[in-house]
Amino acid sequence: MAVLATRIMEHAGGLPEGTPLAAKELLHLGSRAAVDQALSRLARLGSLMRAGRGLYIRPIESRFGTRAPVASKVVEAIAAQRGESVAPHGAAAANELGLTTQVPVREVYLTSGRSRRLQLGAQVIELRHVPAWQLVLLGRPAGAAIRALAWLGPERASEALRTLQRKLPPTELQAVVAARAGLPTWMAQEVSALANNG
Repeated sequence: MAVLATRIMEHAGGLPEGTPLAAKELLHLGSRAAVDQALSRLARLGSLMRAGRGLYIRPIESRFGTRAPVASKVVEAIAAQRGESVAPHGAAAANELGLTTQVPVREVYLTSGRSRRLQLGAQVIELRHVPAWQLVLLGRPAGAAIRALAWLGPERASEALRTLQRKLPPTELQAVVAARAGLPTWMAQEVSALANNG
């Protein structure tokens, strides 16, 4: 068992920060039962962190002690492993774009996968399933704008779009307008008004 645990830790040590480990990907090291036992033991010893059901992550060790990996890296790694689309919550997007001064208290991400919670030490990260339109234009300010508008809602959308018109480059505003066919009716109407004014 000690040899298996050592091999699991060697494998984990070669992975980028935040990359999750699951028993299924370690079956080349031993039987499923043995791998499950070794992972549980490593988590009890603090060598690995249990992030969720069957999901383990190597903590980051530095001269200041041990810490959990950066949440965004863990979420990105899980999304890549499982073929999911993931984006920061609309509240975080609105804050980043200067549409609100509220800073989200919890880390929430929107996902095309199932809703679930991850535990990274004392921090809880929520992955919330959303419709596909909320995950369009990933990695672009235009996509962040759409998620921010979804969070702000119909009452604050026109004011937010006026602000975005001043802040976003024309190419990003055009991307928002181009995405309107897949948006909810209230948002498509606001975006159409933006296109007509622009």
